[in-house]
Amino acid sequence: MKKKILIILSYTILFLNTNLSSEDKKPILKVGLLAPLTGEYKSLGDSLLYSLQMALDEINDKNILIIPRDTGFNDKEKLELAIKDIVAQGVKVIIGPLNYKDFKIVKKFSNVTFISPSNISPKVENNIISIGISLDSQLIALTKFIKKQKKNKTVIMFPENDYSSFIEAKIKELGLNNYKLFKYSSNPEILTGEIEVLTNYSQRKKNLERRKKLFEDKEDEQSIKEMEKLEQLYTLGDVNFDSVIIIDFGNNLKSVLTSLIYADVNQNEVLITTVNQWFDESIFYENTIKDLYYPSVNQKEFKKYNDNYYKKFGSYPNEITILTYDALGLIYYTWKNNGEIKSANSFYFKNKIKGKIGTFEFKEGKIIQDLEIYKTYKNKFIKF
Repeated sequence: MKKKILIILSYTILFLNTNLSSEDKKPILKVGLLAPLTGEYKSLGDSLLYSLQMALDEINDKNILIIPRDTGFNDKEKLELAIKDIVAQGVKVIIGPLNYKDFKIVKKFSNVTFISPSNISPKVENNIISIGISLDSQLIALTKFIKKQKKNKTVIMFPENDYSSFIEAKIKELGLNNYKLFKYSSNPEILTGEIEVLTNYSQRKKNLERRKKLFEDKEDEQSIKEMEKLEQLYTLGDVNFDSVIIIDFGNNLKSVLTSLIYADVNQNEVLITTVNQWFDESIFYENTIKDLYYPSVNQKEFKKYNDNYYKKFGSYPNEITILTYDALGLIYYTWKNNGEIKSANSFYFKNKIKGKIGTFEFKEGKIIQDLEIYKTYKNKFIKF
């Protein structure tokens, strides 16, 4: 079996390997950027610009022209005007929009390819390529990991909100029909009761009380020892699942984890996983889970990117900026290989591509990332 060739988006190497004479009149690669450069999310827009500056410094090719335009926040009219302004300057590829809800607008500009950091729709549209860390990629990584751990009774948990139907559709699309789905409330008070039902907490509590009654009035040595063991327990009996995937973030995720522990879920028996948390250290706090597993990008490259960004600009970047960094690398690589960018089809490569976030490939009209599994252990993220 032939090994797959890995296309590496190492921009400096690509530049050095390009056999172009300095005397040649080189074509210009024009790349648009749609970002909130004013208003409430200006800091995010600035961070996106800084990330592209870092990519340009590494590429080191003066024939790249970035044309940024302000989209504001949730301003459809401003977004459309920004696109028209960029397109009027002969741009064929644009980084953005950030929000998948704006895809309806960008579809109008069918002669332009949009590279979006969004992770909601990994399916390659006619002129849109989403390069965000998709739920598809995360669920594929998690289910493979869970299978390797020889777990076969998995519950996929997610909150009841605007994205519930999207999550359910993805689960169905990936053929995860043998997984139990559990939707819960984002209200912590309601959530606790829902988790108790999921874990059969009341019955397991009753099981313990019944067992205790069998030995409470006995004074023989064996009964006393059994009673001592029971006194160390909160419930008796196993839950009807051996692994969970929690699709949630922030305080909501912490509430779910706390509720699972409150319901006396045995961490030695039940594998607890969640989706990409971008190495957010706040997950260490108010979290009583001993080992929490999740898929993410290459931690070493992510840290290196963050540290370099801090050295250049004196602050740490928003997580999604590493996606715009990789987007420019992908655009540059495609332009160098094809000589031009005609459409989204120009970005289809048979081989895997390696960027800062790790490797990814175009598969069945989608971008699927090869994510690594990490676990939280003693306030550290450990590659599993």
